[in-house]
Formats: sequence, structure tokens, C-alpha cells
Amino acid sequence: MKKLSHTTGAGKADMVDVSGKPMQERTAIARGHITLAKITRDLITENKMKKGDVLTIAEIAGIQGGKRTSDLIPLCHPLMISKISVTATLDATGVSVESFAKCTGQTGIEMEALTAVSIALLTVYDMCKAVDKGMVIDHVSLISKEKK
Repeated sequence: MKKLSHTTGAGKADMVDVSGKPMQERTAIARGHITLAKITRDLITENKMKKGDVLTIAEIAGIQGGKRTSDLIPLCHPLMISKISVTATLDATGVSVESFAKCTGQTGIEMEALTAVSIALLTVYDMCKAVDKGMVIDHVSLISKEKK
């Protein structure tokens, strides 16, 4: 059985030491979805939500969230992020969100990509909760991660 990387031999939480790893360009892509009622999708399309432009605000929130990942996830390393982009798209059942994150560092950037998607989806939820009580956030997943 594999040993968890964020625990000591005694089972205590421990931040992984990445100092011996080489600096590499690292990228990650994540996706997620929020299912919305038709009336909610129509309000977003017509830009009539009381809190404003849902898709643009969700994209900005996702970028901000991705940049703050190490503040939110206790054992996550702070990274020198060179790029985070978030795209929120209205589809037939709700809003799909995709993020791309990039850094040059000693550890991966997948948590930043996943956090960006999650925060963007939570922002859609927050902006639409007054009109839609049946929203469901799902399918948040890592699509790819690479290092060069």
C-alpha cells in the first residue's frame, strides 16, 4: 500500500519537502459544472441577474480563488503562478467552467486549477441562489496535468 505523502510515519499531517525536486514548467486543466433551472439560464443569458454579469464575475472569482489556493488548503505549497485562466460557459443544462493554470516550480499546480473551477462554480451558485433552489455542482475534475 502506498504511503500518503502528507503524513509522517506517526500519521501526523506534514507538508511535503519539495526542495530536492527540479524546477519545471507545470500546467493543469480542470473542469466542473453547475446545473441550473431554465429560468436561471434565461436570466443569465439576458444579463438580468440582480447581482450582475454571472459568467464574468465567476471567471474573475475563479482566478482570484486559484491564486489563493495555498491560503485555503492547509498543506498546499504557495506557488509562483504565471497564468490562471477561467472560462465559464452557459450550456443546455447550466454553466460549465474550465480553468488552466501554469507555473514554473517544484510541485504541481493541479490544486490551483481545481480551486479556480470550484470557486467559479460557487460564485455562480451565490449569484443565482435567490432564484434557483435546485442548483447542483458536479463533475469537478482534473482533466490533465503536465510537467516539462
